Amino acid sequence: MLDLTPLKKNQIARPDDVVDFYNLVENFFNDVQSPFRSLKNDTFKIDVKENDKEYIIDAEIAGYNKEDIHVKYNDDRLTISVSKKEEKNEENERYIHKERSFSSMQRTVYLPNVSESEVKAAFENGVLKVTAPKSKESEKKTEIKID
Repeated sequence: MLDLTPLKKNQIARPDDVVDFYNLVENFFNDVQSPFRSLKNDTFKIDVKENDKEYIIDAEIAGYNKEDIHVKYNDDRLTISVSKKEEKNEENERYIHKERSFSSMQRTVYLPNVSESEVKAAFENGVLKVTAPKSKESEKKTEIKID
């Protein structure tokens, strides 16, 4: 869906960004029930901060439990996904209406040069806080000799 991808002026768009945009357009035109559903604001809010040592991501995920939330870092991207399934089971089988619900949301943020083994996440009062320290290797600069 709509992903927040912070880029600097001199960064080139990654191939995945093009695919994400293509999927957004494809979903818009192929959703017969509600073509504007893919553009609705039906996801959670995130704040991404950066300092010299780390990235800090705050995600507002109220109404979910810790077990409903999954965080992964792969290919310079941090993905936060949540899913929840609810079904009301009533003992009285004479109901005329029964509802089930399933909700799923995901946000992906481009975070280059992260020390993967040191990423930490904590969930408290409906807010997920992810701290992703920057890799020490990214600070090394090598001058390349021109032949």
